[in-house]
Amino acid sequence: MIIRSKKTKKGHIAVVASVLLSALLTSPSFAQELPKGVKKVTSVEGITEYNLDNGLKVLMFPDPSKPTITVNMTYLVGSRHEGYGETGMAHLLEHMVFKGTPKHPNVPAELTSHGARPNGTTWYDRTNYFETFSATDENLKWALDLESDRMVNSFIAKKDLDSEFSVVRNEFESGENSPFSVLMERVLSGSFLWHNYGKSTIGNRSDIENVPIENLQAFYKKYYQPDNAVLTVAGKIDEAKTIVLVNEYFGKLTKPTRVIQKSYTVEPTQDGERFVELKRTGDVQMVMAAYHIAPGSHADYPATEVLTEVLTSEPNGKLYKNLVNTKKASSQFGFSFQLFDPGVVLFGAEILKEKSLDEARKAFTATLDSAATAKPSAEEVERAKTNLLKNWDLEFRNSERIGLNISESIATGDWRLAFLHRDNVRKVTPEDVYRVAQAYFKPSNRTLGTFIPESNPQRAEIPSAPNVADLVKNYKGEAVVAEGEAFDPSPANIETRTVRAEKPNTIETALLTKKTRGNVVAAKITLRYGDEKSLMNKATISDLTGSMLDKGTKTKTRQQLKDELDKLKARVFFFGASNTAGANIETTRENLPAVLKLVADVLKNPAFDENEFEKLKQEELAGIESQRSEPQAIAFNQYRRIVSPYPKGDIRYVETFDESVASVKAATIDQLKQFHKDFYGANNASATVVGDFDQAQVQKILNTEFGTWKSAKAFTRVASPYQVVKAENKSFETPDKANSMFVAGMAMPVQDTDPDYPALILGNYMLGGGFLNSRLATRIRQKEGLSYGVGSQFSASSLDKNGSFMSYAIYAPQNAEKLEAAFKEEIDKVLKEGFTADEIKAAKSGYLQSRQVGRAQDASLANTLTNNLYLNRTMQWDADFEKNLEALTPEKIKAAMQKHIDYSKLSIIKAGDFAKGKAGAAAEKAPGSLGGSEKK
Repeated sequence: MIIRSKKTKKGHIAVVASVLLSALLTSPSFAQELPKGVKKVTSVEGITEYNLDNGLKVLMFPDPSKPTITVNMTYLVGSRHEGYGETGMAHLLEHMVFKGTPKHPNVPAELTSHGARPNGTTWYDRTNYFETFSATDENLKWALDLESDRMVNSFIAKKDLDSEFSVVRNEFESGENSPFSVLMERVLSGSFLWHNYGKSTIGNRSDIENVPIENLQAFYKKYYQPDNAVLTVAGKIDEAKTIVLVNEYFGKLTKPTRVIQKSYTVEPTQDGERFVELKRTGDVQMVMAAYHIAPGSHADYPATEVLTEVLTSEPNGKLYKNLVNTKKASSQFGFSFQLFDPGVVLFGAEILKEKSLDEARKAFTATLDSAATAKPSAEEVERAKTNLLKNWDLEFRNSERIGLNISESIATGDWRLAFLHRDNVRKVTPEDVYRVAQAYFKPSNRTLGTFIPESNPQRAEIPSAPNVADLVKNYKGEAVVAEGEAFDPSPANIETRTVRAEKPNTIETALLTKKTRGNVVAAKITLRYGDEKSLMNKATISDLTGSMLDKGTKTKTRQQLKDELDKLKARVFFFGASNTAGANIETTRENLPAVLKLVADVLKNPAFDENEFEKLKQEELAGIESQRSEPQAIAFNQYRRIVSPYPKGDIRYVETFDESVASVKAATIDQLKQFHKDFYGANNASATVVGDFDQAQVQKILNTEFGTWKSAKAFTRVASPYQVVKAENKSFETPDKANSMFVAGMAMPVQDTDPDYPALILGNYMLGGGFLNSRLATRIRQKEGLSYGVGSQFSASSLDKNGSFMSYAIYAPQNAEKLEAAFKEEIDKVLKEGFTADEIKAAKSGYLQSRQVGRAQDASLANTLTNNLYLNRTMQWDADFEKNLEALTPEKIKAAMQKHIDYSKLSIIKAGDFAKGKAGAAAEKAPGSLGGSEKK
């Protein structure tokens, strides 16, 4: 539940999404008198702010085009507000608030029964809780009642803390497995001597383990109050009725008399370069650098963000050119923290073991230093702005994203800062970028390497946050984008609205037109190729061919391709592996025709540039090497090798890490070119488009671009029949890893057309699905606190009689025996006793509503229509499946689970530092140990 930094494949960091917001205009009919105690404050681009007498701020964002509602509660409290010995308290409290209230004693069960997509997140300046659910009056009233009640009535009980602290500790340990995460933590802690931004939001292990319940309760009562919170309601709502409901549930809460003192710690100016060295088990070298920067509300921040993009964008960013192009590093990244107080910008690079870390570090720091000595070109700055604004604009059109991302602007000082930030990014000039580089990119303001004495130190003076109230005063924003229609996501309506076509010399299509907010459209193009024989020994070549698609075409360089997609406001993800390839597309109505033509050019005419290929190989090798010692990667690789017993060379074969490295190193660019020539084509392809578009125009473009493009090799589906495998129970040692991985599963002869399929789906949903409310989560996480992440999955082929049940858990290695025993007991209990009628009723409601929410997402619906084209199915299949699921009884579910799941046939794989774990377990049992089992 904590927001964690995560490195993406291309080397960037996803920390917290940029605050990308928009809204619809309030209905002209909403002119009635507001409820007593409610005051309308302002409206910007359709988002309207109201204030309640008790201090609660309420943001309304009606969007009739989405059949969902997102309720997001933001509290202005994060790790910045923690005291000495209380690190991680804000995050720990986030977990505790899910433990319930007297009125809502089982929050996870309620979230599941309402089919909600919920979570909670903690960051430096705020904590938020949200749930997205199907838009009904009953669901909205429930969500408002839940959030208002747990604002002031959550249990925060000692018995819950006793189990939950170990769950949070397990989450802490999962981060400790990653050298990247730990190095980033060390660099940030080295950057801040006093301010809490230098402390990880997850907290210190000993604080997590020892925080007194009284401290946690006091923290809760102080910060979880209406005058320290902002409620956002976004989606298909009647604004007039909703503000009445909000006042009904929240207006009765008393405004507290206590006063929250503003934090006053100011980080002193850094007076010399600092260095952090981390030595831990790992397989890839890394270098990082952090610079102090202005607060997220400061005028310098947008230019800093543009500068970061100029340095790190691929393939023309300066760091990318100087490290990846020269093969000194396999990847690079950079991102800035947009925070309430002065924050940091962080850069880094990965270096393979056989490469020189010193050489990479010199090139890395030299490139960063050069930002302060040479002004970027107008083209570089404009390109960076275009990419940033493109992402802003696409997020801007989605009410669900707005409902969540708005928390970040609130935390920075005011929700309207999101729009001001967009406006200010547009205004950034090369001179602005150069100025902030000179101001902040000084060696004395950097945390990277060893200390070097300097007689005349160059210091960066970091400005304080401006008066945000003055910044947003009288701000009106821009005109809102077009509204979408109120779309019914039922299978029957989707089927009625979908137009399918399959004719000679045309690509098979499924097109669903509808009005969307901001005229957004989602599309998916899928190519299918080859057969079991022709694809023999070509798995790696197929993967690499797919990865090279977006690296340029015969007429466009990689950068030109990226620039054009940015200008067209298009997000396109090209994929290719095994026997499929294609593209997922998100853009707008006016740009879709040009984007489809560009995508067709990429699929048909990739450049296969030799230099790009060598960089890709380095990136792939770094990715493989980084997994060698990771418990999760080891466990899943070993599990897949057991349950997929195909001979080496088969397209379905699962390689070892060594085999993967050898395959990548042996691959040549000529092999990729030949593979594309032999296999790529559209004679077994499909295209689905969902959203706002001209149907006739799009159909014509698809037929023109793909209709006569044929592959040389024939396509025959590669079957995956059920195979009996011997169950295994194996453990793998991963030294110096704080967290362990548990994987257990089995194959079964089941197809999704079998009568037992709905029962197995719902049975697994109750066993290991849902939101913290499954049998496994309730026992292993909620009750015993053994795992932060635990669950199970069930799937069955649509074409082969082959299904799979798999369960997983992360845990501390000293808890290996407890975890496996609890897992077995819960499986045995389900097979022996089944599920109660109440459990099944709640599961049906939650699961069916979650499917409806899924169909409301255009990209997800495009995937569904693509699969249906391939399977020759209509949405009637979905309707029949849901009808059969609704008719399930406890007896049917129990019989299906008993018939198909056998604990003795499960293959179980465990990976972790079990030798060290045994010593830790013995220490916890010692007298006086906090983790002991002393009876009270």
